[in-house]
Amino acid sequence: MMMRKLNILILILFLFTCSDNDYKTSQKNNANIQLTYWCASNPREISLAKELVDEWNAKHQNIRVILQPIPASQSSEEVLLAAIAGGTTPDVCSNMWPGAMDDFILSGGLVRLDMFPDFEQIMDARVPLDLLASFKAPDGNYYQLPWKTNPIMMVYNKGLFEEAGVQPPLPTYSDFLAAAKKIVRDDDNDGIVDQWMVYRNIRSLWWQRLFDYFPLYIGASGGLTLFDKKNIIFNNDASIKVFRFLRELYEKGYSPLTEFQGDQFINGRLATQITGPWMIAYIERFKSPGFEFGVMPLPLPDDYSGKRYTYGDHKNISIFSTTKFPDEAWAFTKTLISAHADLRLLELCTQIPIRNTLTTDSLYQNYFNENPMLLKFAEQAPFTRGVDGVSDLKEILDGISQEYEACVLYGKISPEQAIENAAKKAQIIMEWNHPQ
Repeated sequence: MMMRKLNILILILFLFTCSDNDYKTSQKNNANIQLTYWCASNPREISLAKELVDEWNAKHQNIRVILQPIPASQSSEEVLLAAIAGGTTPDVCSNMWPGAMDDFILSGGLVRLDMFPDFEQIMDARVPLDLLASFKAPDGNYYQLPWKTNPIMMVYNKGLFEEAGVQPPLPTYSDFLAAAKKIVRDDDNDGIVDQWMVYRNIRSLWWQRLFDYFPLYIGASGGLTLFDKKNIIFNNDASIKVFRFLRELYEKGYSPLTEFQGDQFINGRLATQITGPWMIAYIERFKSPGFEFGVMPLPLPDDYSGKRYTYGDHKNISIFSTTKFPDEAWAFTKTLISAHADLRLLELCTQIPIRNTLTTDSLYQNYFNENPMLLKFAEQAPFTRGVDGVSDLKEILDGISQEYEACVLYGKISPEQAIENAAKKAQIIMEWNHPQ
């Protein structure tokens, strides 16, 4: 009798457990799941995000995505770190700067993307292996999905080049300096240069180095960044050559040691400008009639041989660990990097998707036929590098900027000494911020 009652009790408990599990599964399947998606706050990316979210919601009645531009602040990284601390992060964000990834990962704020079974398959089809490896976290895992890049190249004024008898591209430092000697001039002999070779903002701000020293360094080093894992490696010959080249531009008067008001490239006073693909639409909109320009890669040291790399100014996509629905968040994230979404990224935002077949897939052919200058950036995209994900990166770039000012702008110290000083500062910053 007792055995029979025990068996009945076990059966009841089993049926209750099964029923409870079935109920929970049914509840998840039938409930209206809601995901929050944060995009960048610029109008073009908001338009893209709204379009993609509307398409998703039209097809997925039970998994609704709520779009919100990332809240305004000095930087999106500050907003996201504050949200992680407060447990108020979105499910998905597509404005992830690789330079802040260590902070996000160490705080436990992100989902490992390589835990999803199809991650490797998607990445193999989308991202060159050496570029993908640059997004790997120190723990060997992936927490960001490579999405888009803005390769840093040069635009040049065709009219000024032709007048000076200069033929683009200018592949080496010597080629660039020789062209500058022909192009830079004082038209009215008043002692003031009227036409410059190139201009860079002279303010000693950390992010300015991402658009002069850093892309030139990546090129001169054959695709290296500032670190190898946690080890400083920029105290090398490539950095010295870049500082020496930039110093010569100022020393010989080819680049102005001043701050300009207004866009002097469009005004016809600059022969070249270091920039990204976003500049193309801007120039087309504001150029005067008859103004013609082209795109070329940044110059490299005379003795360099190999592939031409540059800084990519990447932004990627992550899923936050506060999500209650990681599988659904991953499914939505994959739609943001679909072939169709990449086309719309080009059309609406003039930014370059990271996609192996971008320049060969017929889906994008019409776009590049109509926008041939963007094709130059798309061809460069596989040969880009991003910033290192170290938490002290901004301080380290600030230290490099201080040495840049002393050496490149004012010639107070040699390139060798400047790079050595910058590396020592970087080491001190890391040791101070992360004592053993």
